Amino acid sequence: MANFFKENTKKSVKTQEKQMLTVKVEKLDLNGCGVAYYKKKPVFINGSLPNERIETQLIEQKNKYARGKLLTISQVNENRITPKCSHFSFCGGCDLQHLNYEQQLIFKKNKVIELFSRSGMAADIIAALPWQKPIAASQWHYRRKARIGVQFDKNAQATIGFRQKATNQLVAVKSCPVLVKPVDRIFPILKELVAKLSVKKSIGHIEVICTDISNQLSNHLTLVIRQVRTINAHDSQLWQEYAHNNNWDIHFQCDENNNKNILNDTDDLNYGLIDDIQINFSFNDFIQINHSVNLAMVEQALSWLQPESTDQILDLFCGLGNFSLPLAKKVAKVIGVEGVQSMVDKAGANARFNKMDNCHFFQTDLNSDWLANEKLNKWVNNKFNKVLLDPARAGAELAIKQVEKLAIQTVLYVSCEPTTLARDSQFLLSKGYEIEKIGLIDMFSQTKHVETMVLFKRKCKRKL
Repeated sequence: MANFFKENTKKSVKTQEKQMLTVKVEKLDLNGCGVAYYKKKPVFINGSLPNERIETQLIEQKNKYARGKLLTISQVNENRITPKCSHFSFCGGCDLQHLNYEQQLIFKKNKVIELFSRSGMAADIIAALPWQKPIAASQWHYRRKARIGVQFDKNAQATIGFRQKATNQLVAVKSCPVLVKPVDRIFPILKELVAKLSVKKSIGHIEVICTDISNQLSNHLTLVIRQVRTINAHDSQLWQEYAHNNNWDIHFQCDENNNKNILNDTDDLNYGLIDDIQINFSFNDFIQINHSVNLAMVEQALSWLQPESTDQILDLFCGLGNFSLPLAKKVAKVIGVEGVQSMVDKAGANARFNKMDNCHFFQTDLNSDWLANEKLNKWVNNKFNKVLLDPARAGAELAIKQVEKLAIQTVLYVSCEPTTLARDSQFLLSKGYEIEKIGLIDMFSQTKHVETMVLFKRKCKRKL
C-alpha cells in the first residue's frame, strides 16, 4: 500500500499559543476577566477592561476559547486606576483593583442581572427590579480573617503569602491592603519567625483573626498555626516569644497521623453586634470577615423585615446567631435552624450569654424534606410569619420549597452566590412571590465576589 503524506499547514498548538494579537476588549466576564474576540472565538485576558485596545500573547488555546496575557494597552478605559497593591498582577486574592470602585459596584450589579436572566427570569421583571442603595464600607483594610499560606523550596526557604492567580503556588507577600491593621503587615514578621524554626517544612498554613473587643476592632490578633508534624519545645518557645512581643494569641493544630489535636480551642473570641449583642466564637467557626459591612447588613435586614413584637421569625442557616439574636430583641420568638450541631450549641450559648429566652436553636439538615418529619423537627409547628435565609454558596434550593409549603408571606434571602440566588429566586417568583427590594452587599471589595439581599413578599395565594 502506498502512503501519501500531506504537508501540515496548520500551526502547532504551542506556536498558536505564542501568537501576538492586537484586540479590542468587549466586556468583562462574570469573574471580572476581560473578553475580546479573535476569529469569532472569545479570548480571556486578565487585567484588561472593556473598550481597551490591547496587545496580548496567547498562552492557552482550546476549541471554543483562548486565554491571553496582557502585554500593553494602547487605548485605556477611562475607569482604569492604578492598583493599590504591588502584588495585584500575580496574587489571586483580588480581581478588580484596576477598576475604580463605583464601576466595581456596577459590575457586580450587572453580574446579578445577567445571572437572573440566565435563570429564565422574565425581562420585564429584571428591568423593574427595585434596586436599593448598596451596603458598602471601606474599600481597604476590611478583612479581619485570612488564611496565609506557607510553602518551602528544596532549601527549606519559606514563601509566605497567598496563592497566585490560577495556580497553587504562592506569591511572596510583603503587605496586603485588604487586611485590617495590623494584619496587613504581618508577613515580614512571620517570614523572620519561620526562618528561625528548628524543624523546617513543619507548617501547612497560618490563620489570622483580628478579634473584636467592646464592639471595636482591636489590635489583638489570634493566630492558628496548622502544623504538619508535632511542634517541638524550641519552636513552641519561639512562637510564644513572638506572640508576647506582637500581642498575639497563638494556637496549634497538628495534622500528623491525621490526629487533629487543637490546643486551647475555646469560644474566647467575640465580636459585637447592634444593641450591645456579643457573639462568642472559636477560631474554627465561620464569621463574616468584613465587620463593618456585617453590622450594616444586620441593620438592613431588620429594617427590611420590619420586626414587630408579635412576630415569630424563622432563621434558616442561622450559624452562630448573627441575625437571630438582633431579631430576638424585637419580636416574640425566633427559631434558628442550622445543619451543624456544634454551631447550634454555640448559637444557643450566645443566646444565653445575651440573656435571651425567646430565641431557640435546632439542628436539621436543611437540604432535605424537613417538613415531612414534623415529629423529629417539632420547631416547624410554630406559626412563622417571616423567614430569613442566609445559606452557603450552594443556596437554599430545598429549603425554600419547604418555606413555600409553610406559606410564609415574607422571605428575606441573604445570598453569597448570585448563581444559586438566581435559581432560588426564580422558584419563589413562580410560586406567587414578588421582589419588593434588592440590594448589593459589598462584603469583598476589590474582588469578583457578590453578596445580595432580596426581600420577597407573597402577592397571591399559594396554588394547591
